Amino acid sequence: MTPSPLDNDRLVWMYTQMVRIREFEERVKRTFEEHPGVIRGHTHLADGVEASIVGSVANMQPGDYVLTTYRCHGYPIALGTDTKAIMAEIYGRATGICKGLGGSMHLCDPSRGFLGTSGIVGQGIPHATGAAYAAQIRGEGQVVLCFFGDGASKQGAFHESLNIAALWKLPIVYVMENNGYNVETQTHQEDANAAAGEDLSVKAKAYSMPGVTIDGGDPVAVYETVGAAMERARRGEGPTLIESKVYRLSAHGNLIAPPGVPLHYPEHEAIAVFGDREQYEAALKGDPVPQFRGRLVNDGVMTNEQAEEILKAARDEMQEAVTFGVESPFPENDEALAYVYA
Repeated sequence: MTPSPLDNDRLVWMYTQMVRIREFEERVKRTFEEHPGVIRGHTHLADGVEASIVGSVANMQPGDYVLTTYRCHGYPIALGTDTKAIMAEIYGRATGICKGLGGSMHLCDPSRGFLGTSGIVGQGIPHATGAAYAAQIRGEGQVVLCFFGDGASKQGAFHESLNIAALWKLPIVYVMENNGYNVETQTHQEDANAAAGEDLSVKAKAYSMPGVTIDGGDPVAVYETVGAAMERARRGEGPTLIESKVYRLSAHGNLIAPPGVPLHYPEHEAIAVFGDREQYEAALKGDPVPQFRGRLVNDGVMTNEQAEEILKAARDEMQEAVTFGVESPFPENDEALAYVYA
């Protein structure tokens, strides 16, 4: 079974979510210069990954779940979480989606099926596998989407989770978003790459599950591939590993520079670390947001005027989110231990 065909309204919805994610990430990035000191700790952006996020979650049905890594802002945005609450959370404010206690790397909105994230590489994989086991026990046809980076495929939790998911035919789809870098190390440079130059989806063979590599910059291709895997899982046929190849357009995380030096999010590591401007500029030409816009306009799905209206609406929305976050109060001191269970 293949996922439902995408009509024009759904295609425009997908583009709109991609634009909203991009504009949200841009405002997070700009906060470091516009409001110094407002964001404490690390933030990890997903600009360049929007097509993979939206194309995947567009397949979700009521009751399905998502768990992700710490590069996580885009998923709840596409799922419908209030962007003001997400921005306030990143700013550590009491009006945040987690009352300001989680920050950028620990977002959670169970009301939208977004079960949360983890700052530990690969930690969300066993969490998602457990959620899939619970879904199997309930028997209500729920499917779990589990997102993680290529670096997480080296963690023991990855191998253990895929093994048990295959053995028990759990209803889960593992989406490895391979952005080409492990922090500052290019994936193809790693001698420890267990796939020995092959696509990382080959790791699925060890656990007798389907593995496929796709262009994560094409939201329609992502939608179709992830959708087919989710339908397979919903039929009780078990998990799938999908390697979604993307290119993140910002650095791994915000870089803290000396006072007075505006070096928080430099150009991508390809320039900042390796000096590979050619690679970075090639990636900009393939930026999934303008690429998808051009595709929809050329196909007559929307006009340039409609695209501009979507962009303006997204920018207005994210300005409201920034203003709301900056003006929101901090949590009270007595809230610090209110949700600690030990």
